[in-house]
Amino acid sequence: MDLEVARDWYETESLGDGITLIRETHVARWLRCNIWHVRGRNRDLVIDTGMGVRPLVREVAVLADRPLIGIATHTHFDHSGGLHEFSDRRGHRLEAEIMAQPSDQNTATDGGFVRAETFSALPYAGFSHRDFHVRPAALTGFLDEGDVLDLGDRHFQIFHLPGHSPGSITLYEKATGILFSGDVVYDGALFDDVYHSDPAVFRRSLERLRDLPVTAVHGGHYGSFGRETMRQIIAEYLAGGRKLGDVEAWIQGEIAKGRG
Repeated sequence: MDLEVARDWYETESLGDGITLIRETHVARWLRCNIWHVRGRNRDLVIDTGMGVRPLVREVAVLADRPLIGIATHTHFDHSGGLHEFSDRRGHRLEAEIMAQPSDQNTATDGGFVRAETFSALPYAGFSHRDFHVRPAALTGFLDEGDVLDLGDRHFQIFHLPGHSPGSITLYEKATGILFSGDVVYDGALFDDVYHSDPAVFRRSLERLRDLPVTAVHGGHYGSFGRETMRQIIAEYLAGGRKLGDVEAWIQGEIAKGRG
């Protein structure tokens, strides 16, 4: 069946605490990244930027007329595709070369996830999933362990938690216990065998994260959750569960769960 061009590509959901979840409505739930907008007094954060197949800043009203910092928690295609829209682009230096010179391999675009079934509508006329590639977006600043992002009235501490990728970072607001965890932890299969993943390093990062006093975890995919769920997810992974396995089988399993 031929797909129509979507009138609206993004949807938003306010979660309170100055946090808005932005979703790419027509990207399959088993793939689409959570795009997080955090409002501050002096500047705002956009944590991860989705696939970038439609203009994010121009089409999402909550982002209009605000000084924005675009954050890449890591450089896989579903999180970094829209980073080129931001003049202030930050991430870990271990993945800076990828953002400056992205390829289908180093952004994991060629991993079998980008396919016709990924999209329920077209972002623009004539689009094909085969046309998708991450655009270069050289980082303008680096974020590393112990750095603090100051929004004027909010402060987020950076944790470098590699394993899913070498430069994976999370953002933690100590005052509220809110954690933006990227793909380090979320309520789904935790990927430790995609491009430049390292399972042994990933285990150490999760062990470190396990005892962080969080109140809410806003992950890179699926729904948000609290500390006990985070600890359960980590325990299941460390016990050998929550693995990606075969990509095709995993996708079909997610569709069967209603995450298509």
